[in-house]
Amino acid sequence: MFWKKHKPADADLSWLVADMHSHRVPGVDDGAPDPAVSIELIRGLQQLGFRKFITTPHVLSDMYPNTPETILAGMERLADACSAEEFEADIQAAAEYFVDEQFFELLATGQPLLTFGDNHVLVEASMVTDNFDFREVIFELQLRDYTPVIAHPERYLYLKKDPTYLDNLRFTGCLFQLNLMALAGHYGALSQELAEYLIRKEYYDFAGTDIHHPKHLPLLEKAARSPQLRKLRDSGKLLNSTL
Repeated sequence: MFWKKHKPADADLSWLVADMHSHRVPGVDDGAPDPAVSIELIRGLQQLGFRKFITTPHVLSDMYPNTPETILAGMERLADACSAEEFEADIQAAAEYFVDEQFFELLATGQPLLTFGDNHVLVEASMVTDNFDFREVIFELQLRDYTPVIAHPERYLYLKKDPTYLDNLRFTGCLFQLNLMALAGHYGALSQELAEYLIRKEYYDFAGTDIHHPKHLPLLEKAARSPQLRKLRDSGKLLNSTL
């Protein structure tokens, strides 16, 4: 295993209670390849203080064309493995939907989406260029009584040139989710700067690990010590503990 048996006392994320963004369903995307790794990730996050786990596999048409059926089947495999090891954890499944033609089709045909919390839907868009359909998707989600949660907006580096884009999304009622590893510099200096900017703006509603594999665990330990994360904790703005 890549992880220590006991976390350092100053790397405590128990105040978040729930991790609402991760890739722990075995064998369905670029996250955990099998139940053994899924359990290793959950054990590591429990050591950091998490007590509830909402896992969010990618739904991305060409690469990961997941459906509720494939995701829930993976959850059954994980549940069987947990039972065999007598390992207990509070695990639920939602999804991370990429805004593409498949997602438009899901909305147009009224197919149910995998949600968390109060009908929240986690969505992401291109991290390289502006997706001009993104705001249209947000509107369509809201028309269907979903609450859109923008995954890791700090990773959309083109927004450094126009941060008012995020202001507009915020004004329309979107919620924002921080990737904790951004505060450890995992996605680069620009992403870390944008994350810190959004913390100052008090725009984040959730924080998630976005964990894919065990090598992410030490990065999360580093993020747990971040002064910026302590500032976010002290603001009382995050909603993870309500999930």
